[in-house]
This record gives sequence, structure tokens and C-alpha cells, in this order.
Amino acid sequence: MSANDLLLLLERPKEPVFIAKGDRKAVFEVPDKFVQERFRPARQEILSRFGKEAEQRISVKDIAIPDLSVPMELNRFENFSLFIPRHRRVAGRLIEIFMGVRNIEDLTSVAVYARDLLNPYLFNYSLSVALLHRPDTRNVDVPSFIASFPDKYVDGTILQKVKEEAEIIPEGSRMPIVIPRDYTASDLEPEHRLAYFREDLGVNLHHWHWHLVYPFDGPDSVVRKDRRGELFFYMHQQLMARYNFERLCNKLARTERLLDWSKPIPEAYFPKLDSLVSSRGWPARVENSKLSDVRREKDQISTDISDLERWRDRIYAAIHSGTVMLANGSTQQLDEFGGIDVLGNIIEASSLSPNTNFYGNLHNLGHVFLSVIHDPDGRFLESFSTIGDSATAMRDPIFYRWHAFIDDIFQELKATLPGYTGPQLNYQGINVTGVEIDVTGGKKNELQTFWQQSDVDLSRGMDFTPRGSVFARFTHLQHAPFSYKISVNNQTNGQRQGTCRIFLAPKFDERGTNWLLRDQRHMFIELDRFVVNLKVGQNVITRRSDESTVTIPFERTFRDLDTGRPTNNDAQFNFCGCGWPQHMLIPRGAPDGFQCELFVMISNYEDDKIAQTLTGQCNDAFSFCGLKDRLYPDRRSMGFPFDRMPPQGVDTLQQYLLPNMRVQDVTIKFTAKTVQGPKPRQK
Repeated sequence: MSANDLLLLLERPKEPVFIAKGDRKAVFEVPDKFVQERFRPARQEILSRFGKEAEQRISVKDIAIPDLSVPMELNRFENFSLFIPRHRRVAGRLIEIFMGVRNIEDLTSVAVYARDLLNPYLFNYSLSVALLHRPDTRNVDVPSFIASFPDKYVDGTILQKVKEEAEIIPEGSRMPIVIPRDYTASDLEPEHRLAYFREDLGVNLHHWHWHLVYPFDGPDSVVRKDRRGELFFYMHQQLMARYNFERLCNKLARTERLLDWSKPIPEAYFPKLDSLVSSRGWPARVENSKLSDVRREKDQISTDISDLERWRDRIYAAIHSGTVMLANGSTQQLDEFGGIDVLGNIIEASSLSPNTNFYGNLHNLGHVFLSVIHDPDGRFLESFSTIGDSATAMRDPIFYRWHAFIDDIFQELKATLPGYTGPQLNYQGINVTGVEIDVTGGKKNELQTFWQQSDVDLSRGMDFTPRGSVFARFTHLQHAPFSYKISVNNQTNGQRQGTCRIFLAPKFDERGTNWLLRDQRHMFIELDRFVVNLKVGQNVITRRSDESTVTIPFERTFRDLDTGRPTNNDAQFNFCGCGWPQHMLIPRGAPDGFQCELFVMISNYEDDKIAQTLTGQCNDAFSFCGLKDRLYPDRRSMGFPFDRMPPQGVDTLQQYLLPNMRVQDVTIKFTAKTVQGPKPRQK
């Protein structure tokens, strides 16, 4: 029995466990008591029918099954949300069960037994978290969520066409089903200009996988990770910076914070998605909906808007007093080194929050309030909307207004911290003398963006359909490959190491005026961060865009663990799915060129380094996701040097520059052409 056999339990989630799975047509041979009661009278006939073509048989050991009463509290046909406290509690218990069994053989038995009893979304999430964190399964490559639940990302009409293609057309002759680029709204809705960002499959898969790596609840060993609260802040701050960057590219103002919770919300959203588990459409939010107190008996939520306001005010009070109140009545300082991490745990309200009873559950229940705005007391038996699910939340424009508010709280703390001093910013003797961008097939310092069509295999999530690949073709933003060329003069008397930090920001605000640095610093998106060795004298650093420590390549975002595996058996196959999608590294820009400022800084590696080994797997997209089983590999605050207010008297980016920094004007030119991406291999 292999740990990889557990991955078979994640595909075709509504098909019973005894149906053959995977390209090897593997069949789980289960003990009698593992067969669901409704199938037991015809057990032998069923097993004979579905096992006759099996190429692999996986014997499941008969063991005593742990108590699953808590996970079974969630109905098998409900939607599942990590933001709902009851669902988090249920998921935390199931993660504990999966983490607690002795070995892979016992984990397989428990997972096989639980799979057809439990909610499929709950099962997939909890088993995936366990696979990522158990010592004996840490090298198992958890498949992309879209492979199991394409309904979270693809219009129901498209899924129906995909099923027809699989049923009628033989494998090898099937054509991709094209997903329209504009299917949730028309150009009459200004917010729809950003649909290519909000509804991008890779962007939403990134958000889902980040919360998989950093779960809210579960065993402490799973939840407690290095600088986890600060990562919550920084990853979402960068989401907001990127979204606001895209808004300026599309002639829209920056996101308005959701501050007044009594006012109508003008943004509507109609997701056009269907849940295959609940067999219902995702609810819409109409224009000018208003938040209400939530009384959802089914979800065990009875919370008032005034509760959110009280938690908000207590958090702000903690920021301005510089201390938080702990559950035992003592206090903890919000200092400049660890304060942001503590605040992140409080705001997100993971199980690491130092005082949940006092500071509440602001971020998560904010998602819940917005997600049930159409049915706050459950009288119409409606489920939550897309903002209530981490896999779909980023599709909704209100996600960004809520997170603009959340980020504003973090920035309140950052504003209380002392600005960086000259010695903290400068690297004595290191001068950055030139920066340029070389674009493949293009002009120097002119980034190029366009549309690309790519195919994603949905077959592993299509229950009760013939086997074999069946693809959906979607249109997404893409950029031409480019490289940085950075000239550095090391004027010291020996070799030096530094950390090269590369950021990009719009040159002008939405009014076309020059920025004050205190505002522009919120708009800098991180493009790359890497260690450089500098010999004495002149150095030229060349770095390709696809080497970024922010992103993961397309094949990891949409990884298929069979067809995507290297043909060389000796090649290391470590697909770590947490990271910003490579195709979204560069904002869209504008047809006539969008003016930006590229900022490059070389900081002193002696002030940055963490004493640990960085070889191994999952070490290439750490900026947003950290390192698997290691410390965050940069001692500086996340977002350095733009995470704090500029020094007194420094109003512009040019005034901020020191010899180890350089700014280069670049433009992003968007061309409304569509190119075809690489054709995926058929299974």
C-alpha cells in the first residue's frame, strides 16, 4: 500500500469508494462493515460489477474506526465554509482524527470508511490538510482543488457540455469546451472590468491552497507555523495591492473600504455557479443589499453587527495602547518585531488568537455576514454565497472592500511603528547603478501583456461519466517572458551577499498626479526576492521572470499528478501548490502603455538571513507562502522596506532612495490579442 493511493479518494468525490479510480483503475477492497448500508444487500453483485476491470486492487484493513460523530454533524449535501465557526470545529476534529492514526495503512482504512459518509468538501479539505502535515505523507502531492470540484470554478452550463463530451466522444477525440470570458456580467457593470482578475482560476486556487497550508483550526502542530499571523497580513495586503493596481489599469479608482456597515452595498454579484454537492445554484447579491444581524440556527450563529463593531473597536484600542489583553488577564506588547504576527492571529481569529473571547472573530464572521446578506436568518433555507468559501471568495467584488478594511487595521499598527533608519535601509558600499528589463521579442523596459487560452482537465471531478481526459478552455491574462538586468558596484574590500528585492507600482494615482510615498507604498507589488553574491567591483545580475519567489508555474497551479509527471523517472517531482500564479505576475496594463516604477533594492544579507538549510522541496515561492516545515527565510518584516511609513521629511519615492536602491520607469502595454497556450497531454 502506497501513500499515493490516498489521492484516489480525492477524485470523483460523489462516486462511491468501491468504483474504480485513477488511470490504473484501482479498486479499494473494503471490509463488509465499510460498505454503506444501502449497498450491502447487493454487495457481491456491486463489487463484481465494478471490480472486473480493475488493474490494481488495494486491500483495506479492518480496524476500529474512531468516533466520527462530530464530522457527521455536517450534512453530506451542505456547502462547507471555513469561515463558519461550526464548520471550522467539525473540520478541526476530522483533521485531528486523520492526523492521529498510527500509519498510512490505518489512515487509508479511516479515510475509506469516512469518504462516503461525510460531506465531500469537508472530507477533501480535512484529508488534504492531513496529507500536507503528517510526517509519513508530507511528500504526497495533493491535487489541485479544481480537479475534484470544478463546480467551484466553472459555470454549470460548461460542466454539462463537458459531461456530454465525455459521454459521446471517445477518449482521444474530445475537444476542449470553451469557457466564455464574460459570463457573469456585461460591460454595463463597471466592476466587471476586473472579472479577468477576480474570476481567474489560478488566483482563486491560490487563495484556496494558502488556507489549506495555513488552516484556521486543528492540532496545534498543524496550525502553529512560523510568522503565520504576519503571513495572513502580507499575503492579503499583496492581494489588495495587486487588485488596486489592476483597477488603475482599467481606469477605476482604488477600492473603497467597507467601513459603514449600516449603509447599502452598491456592488452586486451574480456568480453563475452551481454546487454539485448541494445541487443548488450559488446565491447572488443584488444591488444595495444591507447587512443585518445574523440568526442562522442551522449554522449555530447568532451574532449582531454590534458584535463586529465591538471587536473592531477593541482591536483598534489594542493597537493604540500597544498591548493586547491575554485570556489570563495579563498583557502582551505589540512591538515592532512580533506585534504584526500577534495582530494577524487576532484579526484572522485562528486558534492561535491570544484572546478570542475578547477580540472575537472579526475577519471570518465578516465573510459570513456578507455571504448570508440575502438570507441572514435562514428563513428561505438558502446557503451562503461565494464570499463565504475560501475557494470562491475572491470572485466577489465585496471581498476586496472587506479586505481593504482589514488591511487598514494592519496599517494602523504599522503607522505606530518607528520608520526605518538609514542604517536599516542602506547597505554601505553597495551601489545599484542600473536596472533594465529585457522583454522577449519586445522593447526594453516595456512589459507586454495579452490574453492566453489554456486547457484544464476536469475529468477527475466529473462524477459518473466515462473515464479519460476532458478539457475546459479558459482565457486568462498572460505576459511575455522577460528578465531583469541589474548592475551593482561592490565598493567594499571583499565579497558580499545581499537580498535583491524587486517591487512594481503605478507611477501616478487615479487622478494622474504624482504619489506621496506614504500612499504609493501600499501599491507596490512584490515581483521577486532572492539572494545575490557580489564580487568586488562591477556585478551584473540577470534574473528571469519565471524564477520569481512569488509565483508558481502554470503546471503547479493546475497540476495533474499523472499527465504532468516528468517522463524522466529520476526527476524530482515536488509539486507544491501554494504560490501566486505565474501568468498573473504582471498586471494588465493599458493599450497605450501604463506607466509604472520598478524599484530594486539590495539589502544586507547579514541582517536578512535565517540560519537554516533551504535545499529540498517547496522552497521556490516563499514570499506569500513561507517554506514547508521551515522558518520564513527572511528576518525582515514582510513587505520591507514599504511596510512602514517613510522617514520624516521624505515625501516621494525619489527622496527615499539610497545608493543600494534604484528606480526605473517601465510601461506595461496590453494588446487585446489571444494566443493559444501549450496543449496538455491526453491521459
